[in-house]
This record gives sequence, C-alpha cells and structure tokens, in this order.
Amino acid sequence: MIPTTANAVQRQAWDGETGEFWASNAGRFDRGVAAYNEALLDAAGIVGGRRVLDVGCGTGAITRAAARLAAPTGQARGVDLSTRMLAVARSRAEEEQLGNVSFTRADAQVHPFDPSGVDVVVSRHGTMFFDDPVAAFGNLAAALRPGGSLALLVWQAFDRNPFMHRVLEALTPDRVTPRPPEDGRAGPVSFADPARVREVLGAAGFEEIAIDPVEELMNVGPHPAEALDYLAAQHAGLIADLDPRTRELALERLRDDVVAHHDPERGVGYPSACWLVIARRT
Repeated sequence: MIPTTANAVQRQAWDGETGEFWASNAGRFDRGVAAYNEALLDAAGIVGGRRVLDVGCGTGAITRAAARLAAPTGQARGVDLSTRMLAVARSRAEEEQLGNVSFTRADAQVHPFDPSGVDVVVSRHGTMFFDDPVAAFGNLAAALRPGGSLALLVWQAFDRNPFMHRVLEALTPDRVTPRPPEDGRAGPVSFADPARVREVLGAAGFEEIAIDPVEELMNVGPHPAEALDYLAAQHAGLIADLDPRTRELALERLRDDVVAHHDPERGVGYPSACWLVIARRT
C-alpha cells in the first residue's frame, strides 16, 4: 500500500483522471517526447548486467528500453503512481516478450527500495512532482549503490516551451493564461532553474552534477485535425465552462496555431526544451 501522507495531490491526479487520460493516449504521449529518448538513454550509460530503476515510468517506454539495454543479465524496474498506466506498461512488456522488466505502483519519495539495490536511476519527466524533492532524491540515492548514476530529463522554463505556452495562450486569450508554478513547487517546471536542481541533488547526496540543455520538437499529431482533438481533450478543463460561442472561438485559435506548426513530413511539432541532468551518488 502507498503511504497517504506524501504527494497526496499527485497521487490523486495520476491515479485518477490525469493518469487515465495519459494511459488512453499512451501512443501519442510516447511519440510526442520520443526525440528525447536517445539523449536520456545515452546519458544513463546502461549496459548489460545493470540494475535500472525508472522513476515516474508512466506506460513504461523508457523502462522497456532500459531492459533491452541491460539484457541478458540486468533488470529494469519502473515505478509510478498510476495503476492504469502501469497496466499499459505491463501489457506492452508482455507483448515485447521482455522477461527482465517489472513495474510497481509506488511513490518514489517514500517507497522502501532495497538499499544499494540498483546501479542506475533514470527518469523522463517523472521527477518534477515531489512534495519534498530533497527527501525524494535522498530516497533514490539510498536505492543506488555507492557510485551509482542518476540521469533525468526535466522541463526548462514555461516560456522556453511553446508546446506549453502557445497552446494555453490560444485557449485563454481573453483571460489570464494559467502558468505552472515556477517557484519550486511540484509541477512540470519545478526544476526549470539549474541552480535549484544542483541544490536539491547536492542536499540529497549526489555529486558530479552536470546539467545540459536539450531541445527537440514535441510531436502532437501527424496532421492538424488529430492534433487539435488531442490538445483540446488534454486541456478540456480550460474550456469546459465557457459558453458555446467563446469555446468555439478558443478552439478556432488553437486550430490556427496547430496549422501554423504543421509540417507535411514531420506532422504537428512544437518546440520544447529540457535539461538533461546527470549525477552520481556519493
């Protein structure tokens, strides 16, 4: 059972409607950020025999990739708060006949991992939502063997990510555009400040911290109609209470923006920017 005192808001979201939406659109989400996978996996340095922990694994794309790299004697384990996404992850691992991968519903901030039980901790956008990041990364440090490595992708600032702000601005031109908290509170840009990343990881027991920018196109669909449907559903809460005409105008603005970001060969792509963070347990 997951303890109920830490990350309660995130647990409710990811094991509720948010997780359900992500699970139902797993293919779209994976395609959207697939361009980042190579950089993350290269940074993780996973080779045969390694024991890998994937934090906030979602539907398990990185976990499964890590399992293939760690084969035949290594293991990859994914942890996430979402029951529904983990079900998708297990199904896909079974389809791919991966025998060295497992998935656990767990809160990485407090889960009692085996001490020094893994060689590598990896996460693609799964570590920005902890209530207490120092405690969370301290827990992950304890799960790593001494000298074990950490490789993360985290989003840069909101304004550096048009896939966030362009969509939200299109849907809210006559209102204050909602912005995720940028003061370190849990959210998609909680690690946008490299100085904060270094402070948190250093306090949690990591050293040799390197932070490098990585920028890729976020693919949101092969053509504008599908991309519009996907983005409108993802942000349905922003327009749910609008009167029909205002809602129609908001969707028209989003449609225009989606069309402006469409390339016939690459689909609909929005610029995005991450930090690639590498560190080592002391």
